[in-house]
Formats: sequence, structure tokens, C-alpha cells
Amino acid sequence: MAERRLHLLLEGQTELTVARDLLLDHLRQRGWTVTFSIVRTQTTSVTHRGGVSSWPKLAREIKELLGQKSLVLLTTLFDYYGFPDTAPGMDSRPAGSARVAVEHVEKAISEAVGDRRFLPHLVLHELETWVFAAADQLGELRGDETLAARLRQDSTAAGGAELVNDGPKTAPSKRLAQYCTDYAKTIDGPIAITELGVDRLKERCPHFAAWLNEIERR
Repeated sequence: MAERRLHLLLEGQTELTVARDLLLDHLRQRGWTVTFSIVRTQTTSVTHRGGVSSWPKLAREIKELLGQKSLVLLTTLFDYYGFPDTAPGMDSRPAGSARVAVEHVEKAISEAVGDRRFLPHLVLHELETWVFAAADQLGELRGDETLAARLRQDSTAAGGAELVNDGPKTAPSKRLAQYCTDYAKTIDGPIAITELGVDRLKERCPHFAAWLNEIERR
């Protein structure tokens, strides 16, 4: 059987850790050979990686990756919060729910790239929403039930973990920093999310579930 290679283009180190610890085995069990890279932010004599600062730069990197003929599927793990305003679809987002808006942007990005092997995915609203879905796991990890209760309360008030909003002072990452001053973004969050597991994360995060289900259908 021919190798089916899936490449995940990631926003940063936290996404890399989550992809490796949470998603890798799940995807391998479904027949994928998985490779990863963190998006380039600058190319000089030194290549810097992490963060999506420019749509043209990101588009070039996507096209480069799709130039690899062995690639069956290229997908992304980027935050919707802070995604470049110049990206396709960002200036024509429909009114309504955040999920409708993010799906509009993902579709526009897909059409702009124009390769059926490309499946864009933006996390609603940022990867830390998955930590909110894993509130109990984070509380247990930190030995802090009050923290877990606050995350559950915020998720319920928003209508779900993915809908905890994207305000500059109220985005999930900002809330975590406020609720837990020594929260370690690249350690605590990935551990909690991995402890939650793929199936329960899919139950609590419909946009994540739709993305993973589409990968599984390919």
C-alpha cells in the first residue's frame, strides 16, 4: 500500500506539542504518515519560526509544501484570533456565529490556494480554547479546582469552549494568564489537552471535530 503522507503546518511550539502528543497516534491509526513543521516568520541568514504574521508569506510556504509530490494532504493548526487581516475571506466575513465566520475564511483560503490536497484549519478562537475544554484536567494538573471551575463557567457562559471570545483582554490565553499567573503555555495546556483526549475534545469542540472528521474521510 502506498504511503499516505499528511503534513501539519503549525503556528508555534505549543501547537507542535499538541499535534505530537494528541493527534499523532490518532492519525497514524487511520493510516496516515504524519510530518510536522512550524511556519516560517522570517527568512534571512537565520530562519525564525512561529506565529502567522503575513498572508503572502504564509501562502508562499503553503505553495512550497504542496510542491512535494509525495504529499497527500496538507493541513494547518493556526489560531483564528490574530490571523492576518489580509488573508482571503477576512474582509468579507458574514455576520453571525464565530464558527460561520471561521468556516468562511477557511473556504476562502482553500479557494485561494487552489489545491485539493490543502485543508486549512483555524482554531476557534485559539488553541487555549482546547484548554478550556480540558478544564478538569488542567485543574487536576495544577491542583486547583477553583481554576477548573472558572474555565467551566466561562465555557458555559460563552456557549462552548470554542466560543470563549477573541477580545484582546478576554481571549482564552488572556484569561488563563489572569486566572493562573504561572501558567506555562507550552507545558500545562498541552498536558491537559492530551489528558482530555481526542474523543472528548471532539465532543466539546465542534469545529475541531469537523476538521478531524474531514481528515478521516480523505
